[in-house]
Amino acid sequence: MTRVPGPPQGVDSQLGFTMTSEWTVDPQNPRNWSFRRKAVSTTVVSGIGFISTLAASIYAPSYEAVSRQFAISETLALLPLSFYNLGMAFGPVISSPLSETLGRKAVYLTTTPIFAIFVLGSGFSQNIAALTICRFFAGVFASAGVSLAAATIADIATPVDRAIPLAMYYATPFVGSLLGPLMGGFIVENKGWRWTQWTVLLFVAVFFPPVLFIRETYRKIILKRRMIRFNLEEPCQYQHSLGHDVHYFLTKTVARPIHMLFTEPIVSFVCLYTGFQFALLYTFVVASPHVFLTVYGFSPGAQGLSFIGFIVACLLSPIPMILMDRYVYRRKFQVFKEEATQTNAVAVAVSDSQEEFPPEHRLYCAMIGSVILPVGLFWFSWAANPSVHWICAIVAQAVTMLGSLLIYVSASLYMVDTYGPLYGASATGASSLSRYTLSAGFPLFALQMFTRLGVGWASRLLAFCTLAMAPIPWIFYRWGPNLRARSKYQREN
Repeated sequence: MTRVPGPPQGVDSQLGFTMTSEWTVDPQNPRNWSFRRKAVSTTVVSGIGFISTLAASIYAPSYEAVSRQFAISETLALLPLSFYNLGMAFGPVISSPLSETLGRKAVYLTTTPIFAIFVLGSGFSQNIAALTICRFFAGVFASAGVSLAAATIADIATPVDRAIPLAMYYATPFVGSLLGPLMGGFIVENKGWRWTQWTVLLFVAVFFPPVLFIRETYRKIILKRRMIRFNLEEPCQYQHSLGHDVHYFLTKTVARPIHMLFTEPIVSFVCLYTGFQFALLYTFVVASPHVFLTVYGFSPGAQGLSFIGFIVACLLSPIPMILMDRYVYRRKFQVFKEEATQTNAVAVAVSDSQEEFPPEHRLYCAMIGSVILPVGLFWFSWAANPSVHWICAIVAQAVTMLGSLLIYVSASLYMVDTYGPLYGASATGASSLSRYTLSAGFPLFALQMFTRLGVGWASRLLAFCTLAMAPIPWIFYRWGPNLRARSKYQREN
């Protein structure tokens, strides 16, 4: 553990922390905050993540109107949707490790206003090139809202307590992505496509101001600022030249997410699996209105209502995750702690100690979801038929989304627990890179796939892809400890 650097004797009361205390009991440690402060901080960062994904998908119903206004093909009109996701893919490569250098809050405060400026530019764009460029840079600066939130929650919550806040947070970007086209359909129909961008700005005006009042959560930044504040001698890791800092940032922080993506098997396959979940989501963001238009004759506004099944699944998905955490995960952790204490194999000095508890126990929901997801897709391939009531297709979409979220949240928790706050933001940045790269490409061919193959076979093709990836959580559950033992990035809770 890292000892809190202490001042000279006699000034402890001024500093607000105990000179001889460990970080685990330091009152400025975010994990020692009150429940209220933790809940507020989690809600605020989740709100920023919600806006980021809402801004991505709210454009989706606009592509036909943009195609007509700028006299371009519908595929070209989808580029602003894809390029926003492309920006979301590459933004975390910088923002996530930058948060480990400057702090989480500094990145939130810097990127969100710049994101709003590019959203404003998107609304005023007069051609497809300007719209695509503005949407790309809006995605770049919006990405911090998604990629840093998980790391922020990992700073606040102990490993054993992360499941509930992370389950609720991870559902938030999906809700934003699904609420976007529902809202966008009505907005485009009644106000025009530019109002989709103005609507995002209204959300920013509501959700951004609370960021000003949250506290920094990253340990290294808190300790460094404490040293500077009281003019104490800084630890050697802070005493570097500007040239060293720039070199470290470029070689370690910027390159780290990419390096982890290609050298860490856990990161590689978790990113592949969760990336496909997000790409599948954006496939339905584009294809679902088309399906309900061609199969059931829904109006533009009613097409947005086809996302209700997805949204309900997102809202309900934390329930099975919380139940699994409470009745399976925590009980296994309690048994582990008792056995470790009795055998003296592991020092368990405080109730939140989880340094040796295998993160593979996080994979139970992913293993369940790996079965539910293809079932939902096969069901949808049968249900999306004029002879079958449309509610069956909506329920099938809800089952698909439930399975997808069980995989996404569980696998992401596994990766966060594996690498902890120290490298967690970089691992999350690698995850954002993969899932938003895939979600940028899938919308460009989703319509053609569903048109040429038909709804049934297009859905079956996606189902077979999920079947091929279904063994991933099962393999990690069995061989994860061996992979973690070979990792170059040591876990730190």
